[in-house]
Amino acid sequence: MRQLIPLIPFLPFLGFLVNGLFGKKLTKQAVGLIGSGTVLLSFVLSLFCFGEVANGGALQTTVYEWLSVGDFHVPFGFLVDHLSVWMMLIVTGIGFLIHVYSIGYMHGDEGFWRFFAYLNLFVFSMLLLVMGDNFVMMFFGWEGVGLCSYLLIGFWYNNVEYGKAARKAFIMNRIGDLGLLLGIFLIFSHFGSISFLNVFSKTTGVAPEIITLICLLLFVGAMGKSAQIPLYTWLPDAMAGPTPVSALIHAATMVTAGIYMITRCNVLYSLSPTALGVVAAVGLATSIFAAVIGLRQNDIKKVLAYSTVSQLGLMFLALGMGAYTSAMFHLSTHAFFKALLFLGAGSVIHAMGGEQDIRNMGGLRKKLPVTFAVFAIGTLAIMGFPLMSGFFSKDEIFANTFLAGGQLWWGLAVLSGLLTTAYMGRLLFVTFYGEFRGTEEQRHHLHESPKVMTVPLMVLAALSIFGGLLNTPHIFYLPNTQWMTGWLSANVPAHGDVQHLPASTEWTLMFIATGLMLVVLFTTWLLYAKKRNVPVADAAQPALTRLIANKFYVDEIYDFLFVKPLEKLGTWLYRSADIRLIDGLVNGVGSGVQAFGAQVRKLQSGGLENYLVLMVGGVVVFLLMLFLR
Repeated sequence: MRQLIPLIPFLPFLGFLVNGLFGKKLTKQAVGLIGSGTVLLSFVLSLFCFGEVANGGALQTTVYEWLSVGDFHVPFGFLVDHLSVWMMLIVTGIGFLIHVYSIGYMHGDEGFWRFFAYLNLFVFSMLLLVMGDNFVMMFFGWEGVGLCSYLLIGFWYNNVEYGKAARKAFIMNRIGDLGLLLGIFLIFSHFGSISFLNVFSKTTGVAPEIITLICLLLFVGAMGKSAQIPLYTWLPDAMAGPTPVSALIHAATMVTAGIYMITRCNVLYSLSPTALGVVAAVGLATSIFAAVIGLRQNDIKKVLAYSTVSQLGLMFLALGMGAYTSAMFHLSTHAFFKALLFLGAGSVIHAMGGEQDIRNMGGLRKKLPVTFAVFAIGTLAIMGFPLMSGFFSKDEIFANTFLAGGQLWWGLAVLSGLLTTAYMGRLLFVTFYGEFRGTEEQRHHLHESPKVMTVPLMVLAALSIFGGLLNTPHIFYLPNTQWMTGWLSANVPAHGDVQHLPASTEWTLMFIATGLMLVVLFTTWLLYAKKRNVPVADAAQPALTRLIANKFYVDEIYDFLFVKPLEKLGTWLYRSADIRLIDGLVNGVGSGVQAFGAQVRKLQSGGLENYLVLMVGGVVVFLLMLFLR
């Protein structure tokens, strides 16, 4: 099996090469088959690896020595253990469903072959990130998904605004990546290695202050990639890309990289309470802030985008509380229902002829019954409706937050969950209930998506319902309770896990959180389904509502503080340093050569008498030199 491990990332890369080089000449069926088939084969091989790891432990293999400079050695190697193989299954499994869905969604696009090439490259990069056995390999995949996000967000590059969104994502991720890179430099300078296994076995000889600094720098990278305050603003703008891209970025790949990285480095973080406190505080603040913004968004994809930012904040809260398994559990269930929600939103947009404003929808449950059913399942799952997947993963985060952080942290975490129920309930009821508010042309265009799009939705809906069985609490007395906790125990040491609450306390907390969630859900149903309230036009909104709808003007503040000053600085440097200094120097050298050549050219006048004078003059000078010597 070790010999087959390199094939797992190589197969999607092969799909990228074939579709990228020859896709324009292939049929769309062939392009879709190659793109989806390579990811499916990677998923099958990942299943075999899962079985091998379950029976015999971690698998490690080195393909070749990638870089060797003095004591610095970087092998192109893979580590397939309990943590990485689980991520491999999520990346390839969800990625395959998104590829299949894309066959129908992107069928009419001229860049069909290019889109699948980019998707394959994205999966390849994410697999390198989670499978690499050292920090440099992880960083290589980390940068790869950043590049692919730029290509996919700006896929429709003829639209200037989409290009700006892609550039924004690329630049903001580079800011975070600088922190990650500095953290890797510190790791090598103090541990003498960049191998995960070597670094984690040498923590006793490193000062606690250095470990804290390393953890904080690594977290800066996670803040950029996983969209946490203050580096979160790129993610909502990433909605510029096609909807399958949104599902791929938000559900199974790019934004989960920060969660995976901190979980992988749990040995370091568990030695730094300060770093864990920063992670928890930033995560909780991001979760609540993004959820508040989501309350007043009217773009169906923007609501889901801020939902992703908020849910990632909850995962970071869990990490900060030392509950690494809880974070991974919610990462898994979130991959199921968030991919379902984005692809369901894509089905709605597809039926509405590109319309994304929920104020122009309404009554779609009758015209799109399958899409409505699966979207409702995804909505209930993310809310934490009883016995849905999100119910179990959120409850585990809440319980661990109560135990490690106390009542205040628990209350704020539950508040984030209630805000999720409010904005998702608003999204569901405004979109699918009431009367249709679109144009007559849109009404006639309404139709259910083809099976190539609805079948992946059904699979994700099933996972969103039953995904909670991965780690059900002991208080439910179900078979294989806490399976994920046991599975990840090989990678998450005992000191990184939070002990279980007493059963009575856990039941009480669960009933309080669930009861409040049901009250909020009923309220949103009453407002938007029964009374059929529709969000008013932006100009008619109260001041506070406009403030939230405009995302607290964070983008405008960033533009004022950073973007415009840098643009002005760039313009000044262009005019002074580039045009006057550099261009002036280069052009001056050229002008000087031209002037010198013009003067020398006069010597070649064509007059015989001039040549004779010069010849005699030269002879005289030569004789004088001989005489004077």
